[in-house]
Amino acid sequence: MANSIQQRTNELRSALSHHNRLYYIDAKPEISDRAYDALMQELIDLEAAHPDLATADSPTQRVGGDVQTELKSVRHAVPMMSIENTYSEQEVRAFDERVRCALDGQSPVYVLEPKIDGTAVSLRYENGKLVLAATRGRGNVGDDITINARTIQSIPLTLGHVAEGKPARSKLPDIPAILEVRGEIYMDNVDFQRVNTDLVAAGEEAYANPRNLSAGTLRRLDPKIVARRRLRFLAHGVGQVKPMPADSYWEWTQLLRGWGLPLPREISRVETVDEAIKTIHDFEAIRPKLPYMTDGMVMKVDAFAQREILGANSKSPRWVIAYKYETEQQQTVLRDVRWQVGKGGNLTPVGDLEPVFVGGVTVTHVTLHNIDQIRRLELHLGDTVVIERAGEVIPYLVEAIEEKRPRGARPVAEPTACPSCAGPVERETDSPYIQCINPDCPAQLKERLRWFCGRSQMDIEGLGDKLIEQLVDGGHVKTFADLYGLDEATIAKLGSEAAQDEKTIKRTVGEKVASKIIRNITESRKQGLDRLLGGLGIPHVGTRVAFVLATHFGSLDAIEEASVDDFATVHEIGKIIAQSVYDFFHNRDGKKALASLMAAGIKPVSEVRKPADVAGQAGLPFSGKSIVVTGTLPTLERADVEAMILKLGGKASGSVSKKTSFVLAGEKAGSKLEKAKELKIEVIDEAEFLRRAGQ
Repeated sequence: MANSIQQRTNELRSALSHHNRLYYIDAKPEISDRAYDALMQELIDLEAAHPDLATADSPTQRVGGDVQTELKSVRHAVPMMSIENTYSEQEVRAFDERVRCALDGQSPVYVLEPKIDGTAVSLRYENGKLVLAATRGRGNVGDDITINARTIQSIPLTLGHVAEGKPARSKLPDIPAILEVRGEIYMDNVDFQRVNTDLVAAGEEAYANPRNLSAGTLRRLDPKIVARRRLRFLAHGVGQVKPMPADSYWEWTQLLRGWGLPLPREISRVETVDEAIKTIHDFEAIRPKLPYMTDGMVMKVDAFAQREILGANSKSPRWVIAYKYETEQQQTVLRDVRWQVGKGGNLTPVGDLEPVFVGGVTVTHVTLHNIDQIRRLELHLGDTVVIERAGEVIPYLVEAIEEKRPRGARPVAEPTACPSCAGPVERETDSPYIQCINPDCPAQLKERLRWFCGRSQMDIEGLGDKLIEQLVDGGHVKTFADLYGLDEATIAKLGSEAAQDEKTIKRTVGEKVASKIIRNITESRKQGLDRLLGGLGIPHVGTRVAFVLATHFGSLDAIEEASVDDFATVHEIGKIIAQSVYDFFHNRDGKKALASLMAAGIKPVSEVRKPADVAGQAGLPFSGKSIVVTGTLPTLERADVEAMILKLGGKASGSVSKKTSFVLAGEKAGSKLEKAKELKIEVIDEAEFLRRAGQ
C-alpha cells in the first residue's frame, strides 16, 4: 500500500512538472486548466495525508508559505549592470564599429532578444536546486525574493536535462554546481488586466503598467498573494557559473532550454550588423502581437571571450546595447482637469483621460505642468487629445485636435481657490505657477510629510502615502515633530477598507508592522544634519545644498545665527538659496517647526570640513582632490559618499571643471558625466572609489 502511494505521488509530480513545462516554456499545453488543477489537488491531498512523502521541490510548494516580516538585502556574486540605450540605426552601427575597433580585427557575432518590460532578477541554483532569487536592486545589492519566486510556475525549483518534456541526460553536459541565470519576471497582458480589475473592485488603486505591478507584487510579504497574480519568468543573461560549460551566449541559451529554463521564442543569432538591424525592424511588427510588453530589443556580443576583451564602463557592459523603439502616439479624450497641491503650495494641473494604451502602458492621467501650458495648448474639457510616450518617458500631452472638439466645450479654467483647503491662491508676477498661500493646508502638510519621510531625507520606511494621509486626516499629525509622538497602538489601527463577498472589511496595519514603523521613526532621530535640512522642505534646498550647508556650518544653531551674506559666501550657495534658507530659519513657521523638532529630541550636528581645513591634511587618500559624485550608486547614498570624501581630505564638488580630480559616476549619470568625458576627466565606479578610500 505504502509503495503504491509513493508511486502515485511520484507520478503526479512528474506529470505536473511535465505540464508546467508544456504550458509555461513550450506554450503547447496538452490538458485543460481544470484537469491540471485536479492533478494538483490530488497531490496536495496525498502529501497532507502522508507528510513524510512531501519534498521541498514538489509542485505543491509553489502555493506560498508563511507571511514574511521583511525582504532582506543580498549581495550579488556578479553585479547586475544596466544597459546603454540607443534609438536609431546610426547608433546601432556606431555600437558595431566600437565593438570591432576594440576587438582589433575580430568579427563579432550578435544575439538579439526582446527587451521585456518587467523586473530584472537573478536566480541562483546550487547543485541544480533553486537556493536564491534576488531583484536587481542597486546592481550590487538586491532584495531576497526567494519565497515569492518559488510561487512562479515558470521558475524551475530543480533543474533537469529536458528535451521535449522528457529526460535526455545524454545530450547535455552536467548542470554546473553553481549556476546563476539572470532574467525578467513579468506579467502577461491578460493577467495584468485581470489583477487590476480585482484591485479596483477591492477599492484599491490600479497599477499603471505590468512592470510596476510585477515589481510591486514581488515586494509583497505574503507569498500567497504573489502566487495568485501568476507572474512569469524568462531568462536573458548570465551571472556566476562554476564551471562554465559554454563558450558563447547562444550556446548558453540552448543549455538553459535543455535544463528547463524558459527563454523568449524571439531570440536569434546574426553575423552582421545589417542582419541585426533587419531583425530589430522585423521584431517591431511582432511586438503588438506578443502576450507581454516589450519596449525594445537587446543586442549582445555572442562570444564570452570577446565580452572579456570589451569589458564595461562604470554603469554598463560595452558588449551590449538596448534598441528602444520610436515614440508612440495615441488619441484619447480629456475628461477633466484637477489641481494637485505640492509641499510648497504649488498647484499642478493633472488631466484625467479616457484610458488609452500607449507606449506599453494604460494611461489614465497626464501632467499638464502649469496654466501657461494649458493656454498654449488651448485645452477644453472634452477635447480629443494626442498622448505620446516613448521608452521610460512619462506620458505627455502633445496637442488638442480642434476639429474634434465638442460643441459648447468649456476652456480649462484657472483655479480661484485651493482644491484642498478652499483657501486663497496667488499667481506670482511673470510666473506660470499658482500657489495656495494657506500654510495650514492639509494637502501641503501631507506632501511635506511624504518628503520628510523619504529615503534621501529622514528615511522613515513604512510611512507611505496612505498612512500619512490617514494620520493627517485623523488629526494625529500636524507637524514634523508629531511623528515622534506617535505610538504603536495609533498606527496599528490604521489601514484600508475593501469590498469582499458583498461585505466591507477593514485591513489594519497590525502590531508587528506598527512596531517596525515606530522603530524606524526612533532610528531617524540619528540622521545627520544634512538629512534633516534636506527634509524640511526649504525652497531650493535639495540633497546637495543640504549637504553643503551641513558640512559648512555644522549645527542648526550655527545656521540660525548666519546672515544672508554668510550663506552667500559658501561655495555653491547663491543669493536666491541664501535668502531662502535665511527666511526659513527666521520666519514664524520655520522657527516653530525647528523648535518642535528639537523639543522632540532632534538636534543633529555635522563635522565641519571647510576647503581650507582639508587642503592641509596631507597623507589622507583624497587630500587636495576635488571629486564630483553623479548618478545613482549601487550601494552607497550620495550624502554618505560626500561625507567620506571630506573625512578623507577631499572636496566634494557639485560641478565638473578642469580642476576636478575625478568623477564618481553611477547609474543615470547625466550632464556631469558628459562634461567629464568632454574635458577628459577620469571617471570611476563605486568599487574603484572604495578601493581608493581604503574601504
